[in-house]
Amino acid sequence: MNTEDIIARVSTEVGVPADQVWEALVTPRIIKQYMFGTDVESDFKPGSKITWKGEWEGKPYEDKGQIVEVRRNELLRFTHYSPTTGEKDIPENYHYVTIELEQKGRNTIVTLTQDNNASDKAREHSEKNWGMMLEGLKRTVERR
Repeated sequence: MNTEDIIARVSTEVGVPADQVWEALVTPRIIKQYMFGTDVESDFKPGSKITWKGEWEGKPYEDKGQIVEVRRNELLRFTHYSPTTGEKDIPENYHYVTIELEQKGRNTIVTLTQDNNASDKAREHSEKNWGMMLEGLKRTVERR
């Protein structure tokens, strides 16, 4: 099976409009609140770099990627590479992460997909981590 076909997918319904979810997706000080204390640097424009820095289970990390597509209040797509995988820093080892927002009344359905998972076990690991991130996003924006 081609790893591009092993896609992690998580989704949640958030009790606020899409513009409020969008603000939380592209504002580093808000991201830090729901993404495990991660410091994110990016201007969130297509072609721009994005980095995630922080500490996970006592170990520092610095992940990186590039913003691919931005449709305000609808879609954010970026590449993602983490040295913690032990894989080489080459394009074949980057994931494409897509976050889609769908307005549903006053709520927003947030769906995140990540391709290029090395195995079903890696996909499950990604779904667990991204799922925790989405739950944190939901709690953060619903409290604001």
